[in-house]
Amino acid sequence: MSTSSKGEKDVNPLPSISVAKFGGTSVGTFAAMQQSAAVIMRHPETRFVVISACAGVTNHLVALAQGIKNDVLRQNTLNAINAIHQQILAALPPCHHTQEAVRTLHQQIISLSEQACEAPSEALTDALVACGELTSTHLFTRLLIHLGLPAARIDAREYLKTDSQFGHAIPDIALTQQQCQRLNAQLDNHILVTQGFIGADKAGRTTTLGRGGSDYSAALFAEALGATSLAIWTDVPGIYTTDPRLAAKARPIAEISFSEASEMATFGAKVLHPSTLLPAVRQHIPVFVGAACAPEKGGTWIREHAESSPLFRAIALRRNQTMVTLTSLTMFQAYGFLANVFAILARHQISVDLITTSEVSVSLTLDQTNTQGEVPRLPDAALEELSTLCHVDVCQHLAVVALIGNEMRHTPGAVTPVFNALDTATLRMICYGASNHNVCMVVDDDSATEVVQRLHTQLFE
Repeated sequence: MSTSSKGEKDVNPLPSISVAKFGGTSVGTFAAMQQSAAVIMRHPETRFVVISACAGVTNHLVALAQGIKNDVLRQNTLNAINAIHQQILAALPPCHHTQEAVRTLHQQIISLSEQACEAPSEALTDALVACGELTSTHLFTRLLIHLGLPAARIDAREYLKTDSQFGHAIPDIALTQQQCQRLNAQLDNHILVTQGFIGADKAGRTTTLGRGGSDYSAALFAEALGATSLAIWTDVPGIYTTDPRLAAKARPIAEISFSEASEMATFGAKVLHPSTLLPAVRQHIPVFVGAACAPEKGGTWIREHAESSPLFRAIALRRNQTMVTLTSLTMFQAYGFLANVFAILARHQISVDLITTSEVSVSLTLDQTNTQGEVPRLPDAALEELSTLCHVDVCQHLAVVALIGNEMRHTPGAVTPVFNALDTATLRMICYGASNHNVCMVVDDDSATEVVQRLHTQLFE
């Protein structure tokens, strides 16, 4: 992979190092792991590897973390997790250390799942869900060693440091970078394999970065190690004009800018986690997105600047959205209302995504889901406080459709074909003008697929 990029600066203390991340489907079976290992062997600059849990495992672990009180159902879930790992283990050459590590982690899963039946918590959820990545990295490291690669497994919790917001922890960038300096000597002669998605707070307790956080982990490690590139290996060959499962004529994008890709990730493009690009932008690290199962198909390079900047680049869809509408006649020609609203939201650590206002109301969507993948919700305490200021209406089962592009607010008539395509659609909210790179529409979840298809047909086909 070529790693040149305009505006790059050399912050790498070692020769050219690439960080590679492999998603759950890329390590979900022994065959998938072999394909991922082959990718590493074809790219000798790959010295640091970040691994997700095997496909399907995280969902089972989340279910256990919620507390399955029925003994039969809980045992079935435990068996399903163990079966995934044992099938891979059985295909590997016998290794007592790896077998014992997998057995120990499975026993830990059993113990934590029993605790969850008594007293589920976000901290316990993080400890339980992390077992997926902790296990997959044992298996993948053993495969690399069997193939003759100088692989060594490390525990991400020793290096990726976060605060104590279980379920959606915020990384401590400075402390993480300090801890990662200890890895430089090992990178000279090892391929280091570690877990995505997980870290630890200052007390050593396991934390997670939220669903999809393995991409973010990889970018944080790339930043801390001064990598010259970051490769995100997933199950699709790059970023498309929209999800091919929604629009059959979606086409791959060869190159895209950080700004465009950030917008796509933020608004639901499943190829990237929303936070992934922040560390890459900070250090001008180009990011490659490709399919581990089909590397010959190429992929998408995300760079600080792309050679082309079309008006319309892609369409992203984010489901499971919550919209809150606040209405008060006292808002009319008054000051301080929004300040009071956002002070309440800040006290309850509620992140706002989209927002639009009128003379007497303001509508906003809530941001971020936690490790359990729950729909964003307005806590009861926040609802009670807001109700003292205004009437509060909470609406769920919504989706955000985001059209991503360039110079949108500076191009006369840019959105005319957009609204022509949606002349019969019901739009619950429209956000346009704050960014040059997007126009966002909130729609009912059951009509979101049709909205995406109509836009793609009008603008890309």
